[in-house]
Amino acid sequence: MQHGRLRVTAENLANANSTANTPGGDPYRRKIAVFEPVEPGVEPVGRVVRDPSPFRVAFSPGHPAADANGNLKLPNVNPATEAAGLRAAVGAYEANLRVMGTLDELNRKTVDLLKI
Repeated sequence: MQHGRLRVTAENLANANSTANTPGGDPYRRKIAVFEPVEPGVEPVGRVVRDPSPFRVAFSPGHPAADANGNLKLPNVNPATEAAGLRAAVGAYEANLRVMGTLDELNRKTVDLLKI
């Protein structure tokens, strides 16, 4: 699950300054990883949705992707928001690793107790 969040966040950061290929066209639109529970005890199902927030606009009349008024649409990606999401995903991933390590240790101790 966290792998998906990391992948989407990395893609957003990589495209934070991408512009459209055509004048007045839309640039890269931020993606969001959404995880929905299916039922209790089952890992949530993930999907990727596009962020509907508006694009940033900059006045850049010389840019090839600028519209007739000289406005350039930029992706709706905020690097600070993405960095915070990245930290949260890494933290959740590390917490999952610690839980798995603890479960492994408990299993080993249980097996050791059963050997006696």
